[in-house]
Amino acid sequence: MNHEQHQHHADHAGRAGHAHHAHHGNGGGGVTWAAAAQATLHCLTGCAIGEILGMVLGTAFGLHNGATVVLSVLLAFVFGYALTMRGVLRAGLDVRTAVKVALAADTVSIVVMELIDNSVMVTVPGAMDAGLGDILFWLALAGSLVLAFVLTVPVNKWMIGKGRGHAVVHAYHQH
Repeated sequence: MNHEQHQHHADHAGRAGHAHHAHHGNGGGGVTWAAAAQATLHCLTGCAIGEILGMVLGTAFGLHNGATVVLSVLLAFVFGYALTMRGVLRAGLDVRTAVKVALAADTVSIVVMELIDNSVMVTVPGAMDAGLGDILFWLALAGSLVLAFVLTVPVNKWMIGKGRGHAVVHAYHQH
């Protein structure tokens, strides 16, 4: 895509994004809680895939708790960005632009989620040392993801209202 085509696409996408936000707004340029929850759920999907996979792999391979957390965080970012990139690539963006959109859309949300869910996992007594067959492991992991979702929704609501975070992706959604 040359610069002129890119600018035309960006101009069109910007108008589409503004119309989309007006549809989801609650008047005065605000963003509904439902729109924020939907954006958070999208982010949580990628984070949860990476988080669960990292925790399962780290536990199964007997990695140290710190290494398990690092693996989980890395995989959460990989899967979170990958899900966003899949959608924007389908909308016709080139890979370089798709990476930029994914970084802008998901970084803060993933960071907040990862801080919350990993904090829960390391602070619940025995959760990180529990085996994959132990209900404590799964309850702590599920609880950490629920808490991460609940606490990240307001962050995403604020960011979308400022035209940041998941709002960046809306310009590229196909409706």
